[in-house]
Amino acid sequence: MSGVLSRVRAEYLLPFACAAGAVCVGASELMSTFEFDLGPGGGAVRTIEAADRHSYALLVLAVFALAALAVAVIAGSRPAAVAVAVTGGLALLFFLVVDLPDVGQQGTLDEPSAVFFSTEAKPGDGFWLELVGSVALAASGGALATLRPEQLRALWRRPKGEREARDTEPEPRERVGGHRERRRTRGAERSDSHQR
Repeated sequence: MSGVLSRVRAEYLLPFACAAGAVCVGASELMSTFEFDLGPGGGAVRTIEAADRHSYALLVLAVFALAALAVAVIAGSRPAAVAVAVTGGLALLFFLVVDLPDVGQQGTLDEPSAVFFSTEAKPGDGFWLELVGSVALAASGGALATLRPEQLRALWRRPKGEREARDTEPEPRERVGGHRERRRTRGAERSDSHQR
């Protein structure tokens, strides 16, 4: 029974994990992906924004993932759940192909030949947020895509059904108890009649 409950709870967490991953991917597009420390003395810091590198592609993927997630959970659409997983996979692939190879690159990322002293590209906040969000969206989206349509619909409608089930659970017990009491009273009446 506890295993079933833990599995149900894990399924309930999937939409929240997908939504959190999509929000992280979208937010990373509004932050800096890399930072350059110009010169050994600390000098000015140059940052490269994610939007300049990606042209807001990750933000579009994040919005699409949230829309597909809503359709998957509300309508019980498995293709929409698969779309969430595919979006997460694309975001992760984007990170691995576009951003990860540029870590530690010398000079500016758009002009590798222009070297500023011994400077190198250091990951910014947007880089790490993109990593966390893309991995979370790909993993949770993949798990969401394995659910059947009725399981997807249950993520949206089941809490109300569970409350109704809890409200109706005591009734059968009361009925069983009532039947037992009636049998006892009938037995007592029969024993009294025999004694008379």
